[in-house]
Amino acid sequence: MLLLLRSAAVAGLALAASASAQLAAFDTALIGTWSTKSNKTITGPGFYDPVNERLIEPSHTGFSYSFTGDGFYEEACYRAIANPITPSCPSGIMQWQHGTYQKFVNGSLLLTPFAVDGRQLLSTSCNYKDSIYTRYNQSELMKSYEVLTDPYHNIPRLNLYQFDGKPLAPMYLVYSPPEMLPTSTLNPTQTAGATATGKPSGKFRRGLGEEIALPLNHKLLSKRKETINADRWWWIGAGMTGLGGVLYFCF
Repeated sequence: MLLLLRSAAVAGLALAASASAQLAAFDTALIGTWSTKSNKTITGPGFYDPVNERLIEPSHTGFSYSFTGDGFYEEACYRAIANPITPSCPSGIMQWQHGTYQKFVNGSLLLTPFAVDGRQLLSTSCNYKDSIYTRYNQSELMKSYEVLTDPYHNIPRLNLYQFDGKPLAPMYLVYSPPEMLPTSTLNPTQTAGATATGKPSGKFRRGLGEEIALPLNHKLLSKRKETINADRWWWIGAGMTGLGGVLYFCF
């Protein structure tokens, strides 16, 4: 319930911000991939594999944001959730999404994800045998941000402040240009459902999660072919040439 209320509050504030504020030019200081202190959770193909539909668990918790200079962003988050009732049964959650962002003249940032692409993996081993894999779609309004040189580490640092002014953990520049997956929809879905002919509905379930429409590339693995081994074909060609020479002199 609290999560739904928070989502509704963010959505309402985001709508109000986009309706009332004027857009500003993108800030080149934002460009790059930023990660929290553990420096293990990084956006890009090392966190989410869209072809195999797989979130890849980092060695440490943390989160990461990447921004381009033309209005695209990506985020990756890996958190541990404590269980005060049963401390031996913590939960883990991984979230990934990407989309577009806007900067307003009041210094705020509005992050709008591509709704069909976001993914979330929730692991509660004491409650469920399998992790729960679902779509994830959460717009974010950052009330403000600042980019500065960290006085202790002497590297660029990004501070993001949420819609209510609360700061996120500071992030540090890891890559510039940013490490990101393609800035377009990765999993366009097919909307056709099951028919009287018994064709697949185009949906599947992961664990106990919600029903997810299959992406158009869901059969890509069965279509993928092995790459040609150039060395092997060179030796075959050389062997055939030699055999041809022997046959020429013999006959």
